[in-house]
Amino acid sequence: MIPERMPCLKRSGSIEVKGLPEERMHLKDLLKGVVFDYCSARHDAEIEGIARDSRSVRPGWLFVAVRGASENGHAYIPAAVSAGASCIVAEDISSVPPGVGAVHVSDSRSALTYIATNFYGAPFQGMTLIGITGTNGKTTTSYLIESILAASGHKTGVIGTVNYRYPGKIFKGANTTPDSIAIMALLREMADAGVSHVVMEVSSHALDQGRADGCPFKAAVFTNLSRDHLDYHESMDSYFFAKTRLFTNLGRFGRENAPAAVINADDPRGCELMVMLGGDKEESSSVKIISYGLGKECMVRPESYYVNMEGIRTSIRTPLGTMTIESPLIGKFNIYNILAATAASMAVDIDLNLIASGINLLKGVPGRLERVPAKAAVPILVDYAHSPDALYNILETLQPLKSGRLITVFGCGGDRDRGKRPQMGRIAAEMSEVVVITSDNPRTEDPEAIARQIEDGVVGAGMGPYGASGRGYMLELDRKSAISKAVGIAVPGDIIIIAGKGHEDYQILGNAKRHFDDREAVLEATGRLQ
Repeated sequence: MIPERMPCLKRSGSIEVKGLPEERMHLKDLLKGVVFDYCSARHDAEIEGIARDSRSVRPGWLFVAVRGASENGHAYIPAAVSAGASCIVAEDISSVPPGVGAVHVSDSRSALTYIATNFYGAPFQGMTLIGITGTNGKTTTSYLIESILAASGHKTGVIGTVNYRYPGKIFKGANTTPDSIAIMALLREMADAGVSHVVMEVSSHALDQGRADGCPFKAAVFTNLSRDHLDYHESMDSYFFAKTRLFTNLGRFGRENAPAAVINADDPRGCELMVMLGGDKEESSSVKIISYGLGKECMVRPESYYVNMEGIRTSIRTPLGTMTIESPLIGKFNIYNILAATAASMAVDIDLNLIASGINLLKGVPGRLERVPAKAAVPILVDYAHSPDALYNILETLQPLKSGRLITVFGCGGDRDRGKRPQMGRIAAEMSEVVVITSDNPRTEDPEAIARQIEDGVVGAGMGPYGASGRGYMLELDRKSAISKAVGIAVPGDIIIIAGKGHEDYQILGNAKRHFDDREAVLEATGRLQ
């Protein structure tokens, strides 16, 4: 199915939502739960729609001005008014003209959560929500849980990095986790379509900005934490604190049964999180902790495992019993994803046999060690790995599987954490025989400057330029040409891994987004794409 772009419609400013009541909503109903100290609008004022983007506003709408990381929504209050907004909710209402309703709040983000929830009628009621956060593994874990729930007969929705979807419909999303309005709009459409379970990847940006604060998760998963997004969070402690919000918010919705925190106990930050939530006990006052990992103390752990190019065979011990898994997913790190999905599914009362069936049925995940069906003498894979830890994990997986060379093609994104570039260069050089440095999404940075920072790490690891030995690194800024060069030098026994973009079908150069897909570039380089 071809993904749809989320159309801008008259009532939501985000996605098409069916089944909403036709009557307008009164302001007093939208403001339930919102803490405000001033309101100039009539409480029975009728509101046609809601938006936090002034470009989406239509006559009779309510506009919420939110301070963002790069832009301040308060600067767009005049634009929202010009577009016909009848009411403004903001932390600073000084620019709201007479005749337009104004609601003064101390926290616009919190207000937006309540307003979106009220507008869409608390769509999560009767749903089971599972949230997943962590640096790596969110997407694969979400696909595994989706497969498990489907095998259990549950109609399941997913909000994540690859897309937003439920049976019969796929939306192409701009972010891993959309804003509060889009989340509630998606949940409303899913609920009206009969979806009973929703799996949501929750990014650190979304947690820091409170986008998912209105979602009462039954289970929350912590996969791991390693360096990423430090351009936004500035420190690892700040990054970790953002992740913890998914768990410290658990239980505040007053569920009768304690929600579950599913935590990777092999990760140092996971251990820290367990202490925060009440120690390494199975239960704390309001949250049930389910630990997973390779250690014998973990509640969900493998008794044994075997990994090769064909997949994973493992026997997993859980509090409910032991199950055997034969999955086509590749890599030791995917054992962790399987354990996470198992624990999360247990937390929402899925039978162990159905968990095993769902895991075994999942054939692969787009852009996650995805093998391209190319006419080539060597395996060629693409992966989304764009952090040092993620790159290390995929190279660690592939190194023992090749009889020749591991050829790694990758770059780093522009306008993002610069400190990880030499780190990733060093990792690539230490774990590959050939490194092809290229562009990822350079955005507004100089692509060559980014590549040179990666090169510093490659050279620092002792790798020299590619030469007659068939070892070394080369620099090719054009990603398509870089992929073609990697294909051109490969011989039987080699493995090519193209990292950084995975499922993405675009490249951002300057402020422009152009179509580009690593998989298509591979097929073209190998003569399979006409």
